[in-house]
Amino acid sequence: MSEGAAHVLVVDDEPQIVRGLRVVLRRAGYEVSAAATKEEALDSASVRPPDAIVLDLVLPDGSGVDVCSEIRRWSRLPILVLSAVGDEREKVRALDAGADDYITKPFGTDELLARLRAVMRRVGDDGAGAEVTVGDLVIDLAGRRIERSGEEVHLTPIEFDLVRVLAQHRGKLVTHRQLLQEVWGPSYGTETHYLRVHVAHIRSKLERDPSHPRYVITEPGVGYRLQEQS
Repeated sequence: MSEGAAHVLVVDDEPQIVRGLRVVLRRAGYEVSAAATKEEALDSASVRPPDAIVLDLVLPDGSGVDVCSEIRRWSRLPILVLSAVGDEREKVRALDAGADDYITKPFGTDELLARLRAVMRRVGDDGAGAEVTVGDLVIDLAGRRIERSGEEVHLTPIEFDLVRVLAQHRGKLVTHRQLLQEVWGPSYGTETHYLRVHVAHIRSKLERDPSHPRYVITEPGVGYRLQEQS
């Protein structure tokens, strides 16, 4: 392992998963440590903070959601959640508790490494700059203006606020609850039909083909992310 390699903490109680992740991550140049329980994960993260955590949602002494909540009290380190198919509710809870992204088991090596690189790249970048560029979109957060290929696109105040939140977390999955609370207020959280209507309008203005969106991407049952879809 080369000196200065990024340190990834793998939190999972299945030995075969941990072994597989060790091999994949070490081959990709990461230093890897492991924890099998919530308690071990929190101890390891506090004693020797990693550069990122790959976290299973189901642990023998608690939930990955609890780990996210505890860590977010003192750190913004990237957290990539591992979830099984069907764990939609826990997945959303983890994201709302501060996880940066998730990947569903079984997953491919390339997808895992791409997601991990993405969450680590976003450390310290909360999108708070005056201008965000995604593909041919230029989003002026301070001036509340959007241009597509140099031409201004007119959005309603609510539409712009939704794009603003997504732009401030560009590339990151933003849950329905987070979008609703940041745009409509803390008393909102379940009114996902608001989002469906407004996102459809946003796509009709920003996307060249709204039926195959390139920028405003839906994560079914979870939320949305702003990114340039290849």
